[in-house]
Amino acid sequence: MFRRVAIIGGGAAAVALLSELVERASAPLHLDWYTGGAERPGRGVAYGTESPRHLLNVRAASMGMFSGSPRSFLDFAQRTDAGIAGTDFLPRRLYGQYLEGEAAHALARSRHRGVDVRVVPFAADAMVPEADGVTVVQGERATRVDAAVLAIGALPVRPLAGIDPGLLADGRYVIDPWALLARAAPDSAPREVALVGLGLTAMDVVLELAAQWPNARFVAFSRHGRLPEAHLPLATVPEDDGGALVDAMRDAPEAGRWLRLLREAIAATEDWRVVIDSLRPNTPSLWHALPAAERARFMRHARWAWERARHRLPPQVQQQVQALEQEGRLRRVCGRLVGAQPEQGRVRLELRRAGACTSLAADLAIQTVGLDTDVRSTAHPLMRQLVTNGHVTPDPFGLGCQATMDGQLCHDGKPWPRLFGIGSLLRGARWESTAMPEIRLQARLLAARMLAPAQVPQRPVTQPG
Repeated sequence: MFRRVAIIGGGAAAVALLSELVERASAPLHLDWYTGGAERPGRGVAYGTESPRHLLNVRAASMGMFSGSPRSFLDFAQRTDAGIAGTDFLPRRLYGQYLEGEAAHALARSRHRGVDVRVVPFAADAMVPEADGVTVVQGERATRVDAAVLAIGALPVRPLAGIDPGLLADGRYVIDPWALLARAAPDSAPREVALVGLGLTAMDVVLELAAQWPNARFVAFSRHGRLPEAHLPLATVPEDDGGALVDAMRDAPEAGRWLRLLREAIAATEDWRVVIDSLRPNTPSLWHALPAAERARFMRHARWAWERARHRLPPQVQQQVQALEQEGRLRRVCGRLVGAQPEQGRVRLELRRAGACTSLAADLAIQTVGLDTDVRSTAHPLMRQLVTNGHVTPDPFGLGCQATMDGQLCHDGKPWPRLFGIGSLLRGARWESTAMPEIRLQARLLAARMLAPAQVPQRPVTQPG
């Protein structure tokens, strides 16, 4: 087993791994936890909001941090309100409190489990992986560990191409919606707000600002101009495990063929959500089987539809957004942003659709395109250092890093035996890798591997295609 492990990151994935390692340790273990300066380790960006309007998009019964007790979050919530049901979509701030509590519990448990945890309230500045260990640099201190895990979560947001620097400087074009929402205050002034994107982040932004700014009007746009789909009011359970569909997809790893199979399966069931949900346990292995050319085809033509169907809104959020549309406070536009320029104290946004260009003006533009996982041009200091020095290889589609299915990060087509990733950095290897049900499974498997008496023999990476 590894005797000294560094965990890099202060969000939910880091807490999940920390907790699994503490609970599973059967011999002396030292953990260095670099929390990145997070004031409340565990929350990260995803669960740092304090707004009651920002809800989880997974039902409470499925949001436990441990694979062995997926209802632990529901138990936590019901201690406050016994009327909460497992099918409810609860506020993300409540989940943040749960994660904080689990982090504190793991630290307290560590003292009784023979696990020495050193909490480093800073980010790691650099890392040098080698075959027999990893050197972690923070400030002037270099620490040698047996293994290190990158659990960094969301990368720093970047402006889209074509944004005038002056708009960024004066705040008329906002690239970090969460920072804006954290400081937003009630204001009755009329204003027109443009949202660049129509995904889940955009829904969070429009609901919060519509409540804070009652006289604001919003226009939101994306390539297809469609809202995310919504969950059903009641949970659905697949009639079977989707085995026949999964087998058919494995037999024909082609994006076009998969779409046809999905349409056929959906036509044969009462609700399409049942089909999509039945694929969830098999999505990583299906993605792994998809050749590189087919992955590229999926990314170009089908990604938007999958994201819209897979990452759904709570029903009450959908109703609130639809009410804003009916009131005339929110309208949707089809188009891809190609540039933004200042114009008489406002923002002029240039859009393109089907080869034609159009523009719209707003007092404020907010970029709500969601999670950035592209390490090729990130401003994240540690990831930039690892990429620049060739220690990790970026995924060719901007989905984190090249990695094995079990989380070993790769360089030059080979996996590092002692450098791992968890969560969003593994999207290229697993596709579905950002929600808690996937992260808790990764944490359990990775902890078991790191604490195993003997390491699994290394095998070469098989690249798609």
